[in-house]
Amino acid sequence: MKNILSLSFLLFFSSITIGQVKLEYKLEKDDVFTIKQEAKQVITQKLDGAEHELTNEIDGVLEFRVLGEEDNNYEIALTFKDLNLKMVSNIQGELMNVAAKEIVEGDMQSNIFNSLLEHPIQMTLSRNGHILKVKGGDSLVAKMAQASGLEDEFSLNMMKKSLEKEFGSEALSNSYEQMTYLYPQQQVKPGDTWKNEYSGKLSTKNTWTLETIEDASAEIMGKAEVTMDITEPATTMNLIGTQDTHITADLTSGFIKKMKVEGESEGTGTMAQLGDQKIPTTIKSTITYERIN
Repeated sequence: MKNILSLSFLLFFSSITIGQVKLEYKLEKDDVFTIKQEAKQVITQKLDGAEHELTNEIDGVLEFRVLGEEDNNYEIALTFKDLNLKMVSNIQGELMNVAAKEIVEGDMQSNIFNSLLEHPIQMTLSRNGHILKVKGGDSLVAKMAQASGLEDEFSLNMMKKSLEKEFGSEALSNSYEQMTYLYPQQQVKPGDTWKNEYSGKLSTKNTWTLETIEDASAEIMGKAEVTMDITEPATTMNLIGTQDTHITADLTSGFIKKMKVEGESEGTGTMAQLGDQKIPTTIKSTITYERIN
């Protein structure tokens, strides 16, 4: 009888642990992950029956190089290898079209974004993907501002303030945590869910579900409540919405193989020239990340 009970307990606890996995980053020094990013954002504003649609398209290549491990976290160098930006208005036409690798003589934007390339930024990544710290964003911003060709100190400082909102240490941390901060603290099995959240211009409360585990890959689905709070000198936006994410992750390293993020938010915006008038605003976005090495 004792042997039967022991066997029963063994089978019971084995059934609990079968299928469970620890989702986390498992990186080695000198590992390199190259990610291609593509993003499309459509901003629609309606005013007095007229509709203004602004389409932003971004594609680029990012390199994540593992420098080492410290205090159970990973030190990683993030480098922009390529970046292309295009902005089109249905009223004003093309507002921006920049390929960072192609310097156009006398073009300020071309020089600014070219200076972004091949300048490593160091980040500290926890095993669950939370970006704990970013170093080097300030020096990157200073380099980009200097590349603008502006010479007077006031204009340079204004340029730095503007660039900090997208490329400063805190901005980069908030931006790329969307791609990395995916995993729970505990072991999970298919069907299990967990929650996390991150903040910045785009703040989300995420619920993740492990869908399947197959061939050393994990399929993860995410649903999020989104709050967007943007305050610029010329415009503000206050929006709420939802976001759906589909991830294929490599169980060996924890790094993504593919990721697609689709979001839609609605609310209001204002423009300085219109005073306090609130303009109905919708933003639809699709972002994809794909590992290419």
